[in-house]
Amino acid sequence: MAKIVIALGGNALGNTPEEQLQLITGTATSIVDLIEQGNDVVIAHGNGPQVGMINLGMSTAAEAGAIKAAMPFPECGAMSQGYIGYHLQNGIRNEMKKRGIEKSVATVVTQVVVDEKDPAFQKPTKPIGAFYTKEQADRIAAEKGYTMVEDAGRGYRQVVPSPKPVDVVEKEVVKTLISAGHVVITVGGGGIPVIEKNGKLIGTPAVIDKDFASAKLAELIDADMLIILTAVDRVAIHWGKPEQKALEHMTVAEAEQYCAEGHFAPGSMLPKVQAAMAFARSGHKTIIASLENAKDAIVGKSGTAVTL
Repeated sequence: MAKIVIALGGNALGNTPEEQLQLITGTATSIVDLIEQGNDVVIAHGNGPQVGMINLGMSTAAEAGAIKAAMPFPECGAMSQGYIGYHLQNGIRNEMKKRGIEKSVATVVTQVVVDEKDPAFQKPTKPIGAFYTKEQADRIAAEKGYTMVEDAGRGYRQVVPSPKPVDVVEKEVVKTLISAGHVVITVGGGGIPVIEKNGKLIGTPAVIDKDFASAKLAELIDADMLIILTAVDRVAIHWGKPEQKALEHMTVAEAEQYCAEGHFAPGSMLPKVQAAMAFARSGHKTIIASLENAKDAIVGKSGTAVTL
């Protein structure tokens, strides 16, 4: 059938191990629907709550003296890839076994190259980790060189850059697994951000948007389709207004116009539409749809298709 990259939204995962495992049972059903149709499926996912939980746990333990130092952010991202990947592997395998589908599923701990000259490094915007008082934040900033900002009246948090993905280090591994007929989970949380220096890869504290990372991966492995899954059935313009309109299809040019007119919220639908446009420019189709209707979205019965 087709080689499909699926970008799972945060609604498909939970905030605790128990909640996540329970939610993934439903998530797996929709994913295996696509596998059952004969598609080669690659899964990407967010990690916002999970990496925040890991970072906070490690920071708290370090502050209390229980461990020698807080865990660097790239390592927290790697931990989240393994933790979420395990649950997805488990849920997808169980659902495939139930349907008599004999396939293996594997998680690839994935590094994603970013450009150290990306303007995002000059303006960190992505809040992560624990909330601190002003006094604590000032001390941490002085001791560790972190950028700390006030976050929505809840306290001060570290902010990190959100650079654009340039390359996926393990892309050849992903291609090999797909060619062998396996289901692959990769670029979790947008991937572990690394920069290239003197021929070496160096982890850097940053967060890559998982939709942009999914689009880059889809391009690199020559996928036929990118499906960005979210909480709504279709992208809408004039959201929340009487003239709200759900869209079945957008060209890249139309999407650019809608973005310029401010129809999509930053940090919500905007990056999804921008990522959809990025992959569509390669001549392939992107679909933005709800998890529950992914199967219908492929045949045009749900979702918003974005094409060149």
